[in-house]
Amino acid sequence: MKFMKLGSKPDSFQTDGTNVRYVVSELATDITVIVGDIKFYLHKFPLLSKSAHLQKLVTDHNDEIYIPDIPGGSVAFEICAKFCYGMTVTLNAYNVVAARCAAEYLGMHETMEKGNLAYKIDVFLSSSIFRSWKDSIIVLQTTKALMSLSEELKLVSNCIEAIAVKASSDVAKVDWSYTYNRKKLPEENGNDPNWNGIRNRSVPKDWWVEDLCELEIDLYKRVIASIKNKGIVPNNVIGEALKAYAYRYLPGFSKGVLQCGDLPKYQSAVATIVWLLPAEKGSVSSSFLSKLLKACIVIASGDETKEELIRRIGQQLEEASVNDLLLRAPEGEVMYDVNTVQKIVEVFLLQDHNSEIESVEEGSELQEPRGPGILSDATKLMVAKLIDGYLVEIAKDPNLPSVKFINLAEMVSGIARPSHDGLYRGIDMFLKEHPGISKSDRKRICKLIDCKKLSAEACIHAVQNERLPLRMVVQVLFFEQVRASTSSGSSTPELPKGVKDLTSGSHGSSRSGTTPEEEWDAVTMAEELKALKGELASLRLATGGGGGGGGSEKAALSKMKGLLKSKKLFTKLWSSKGGYGENSGSDSSESLGSGNQEEGKSTPSRNRRHSVS
Repeated sequence: MKFMKLGSKPDSFQTDGTNVRYVVSELATDITVIVGDIKFYLHKFPLLSKSAHLQKLVTDHNDEIYIPDIPGGSVAFEICAKFCYGMTVTLNAYNVVAARCAAEYLGMHETMEKGNLAYKIDVFLSSSIFRSWKDSIIVLQTTKALMSLSEELKLVSNCIEAIAVKASSDVAKVDWSYTYNRKKLPEENGNDPNWNGIRNRSVPKDWWVEDLCELEIDLYKRVIASIKNKGIVPNNVIGEALKAYAYRYLPGFSKGVLQCGDLPKYQSAVATIVWLLPAEKGSVSSSFLSKLLKACIVIASGDETKEELIRRIGQQLEEASVNDLLLRAPEGEVMYDVNTVQKIVEVFLLQDHNSEIESVEEGSELQEPRGPGILSDATKLMVAKLIDGYLVEIAKDPNLPSVKFINLAEMVSGIARPSHDGLYRGIDMFLKEHPGISKSDRKRICKLIDCKKLSAEACIHAVQNERLPLRMVVQVLFFEQVRASTSSGSSTPELPKGVKDLTSGSHGSSRSGTTPEEEWDAVTMAEELKALKGELASLRLATGGGGGGGGSEKAALSKMKGLLKSKKLFTKLWSSKGGYGENSGSDSSESLGSGNQEEGKSTPSRNRRHSVS
């Protein structure tokens, strides 16, 4: 803390224990100055020789003067009065702003007397206060009470500039004592037994971050903006500063649950932090952006702030985690805000689309075919896996409308994945929690799974899964046969026409107005269904009773491969006589093994529904 003492005479201001101040002197006082509820009995000559405002007031009001609106009140006036008498006055970071504003109010300028109070305080500020990191912050905080006059005297702007210059300094030139972080170091606290008295710890680039958390949001905004404008501090350090401020200023923010309190204050803080975010992608983590977005939803921030966060999260979505996307719905029965996540995914996908458009616009008149966008395959794959994991979580909400789940799943369906196990797990969870889903939605959602990309373990689960449409189970069985044949060196079996139609999405059919899927639902004969269910029931018995872990799974896989070797099953399902029988009333969305009571008795494992967890 910097101090300055003005004057050489000892302090001879006295008080009688009440609200009276007077000067010990042989001369009788000839003027009374009333400031608030304090009365000062003083002499005209020392006051009027330095204060233009007091001269005017004495002329108008004779011997008793009222000054109700002097900045800093009676304390600041006493400093000015003591200076007029040549008494010792101590200035520091806590009282210098009030003293400077009071001097300005009283007109204590150089025009009245050389070396007057206003001038001397300005010298003290520039030569001492603004050169000290801590004092600059303290002074800036004290301007809050006298903001209008402090702005006019440029005290605020000078403080902000001094702070920004120091924060932008080369860390090699920074004294570690500038920062409050020093109290966290063991050697500074005396808790390090190995410290030899020599400070060898390097100063971090974000040494100033915590100190600025003491500022109110409006002043903090101006300081950070000034630091950013200088363009010296890296964007990631700016991001760290904003994160530290949010953690300090917003209670509960670090846990992602903002506590109730001063709503307008929190709204202003969140909007300001978002406004200050560096434009550079990756300057702040997706986790931090997610916490800001969650806070926006809780405190009902403006749409502009929310949309900006959605845009920023979408631009670096590959860095996010499933927990980052679990945004609580603001109201209603639905648990999660899926609509906002859909907007985030749209922003991510549009990066490629916009990049392609720009490449065409910037090209020559003879436009070449558009190349890939700015998103790499690895980045897209990370997002696809992220959404697969998100689908698993939101699927647990029994009130989630099917259309929201399906639309989100379809948004990333165009991203190639080497494995569809994650997507299968999410869809299976959704079917489990939403048994009343319509047949059309069940078909639509299951078509997103590529059975060729399911692992052996997922295939084992799928052929036992009563929630899946039967046509999907058959696809799984066939492609596992293909995989088994390939691994054993056998010739790959020819893909039956029915499976080709199902997997390619072809709508060609000898029946007018119907699709292969509709034909499948309508014509599978009862004997073939019963045979398939019997084989699957045997497979479930092989895996359901033992609880033997990997050994039982291998046994089940072996059993399934044995089942797949029987081409008779597929021959029955896709006969060469047009491929289909007449109306059998079978429904593709029927749960496996749910034919009749006798069948139920022969498959005791049916009620042990196998579900991916």
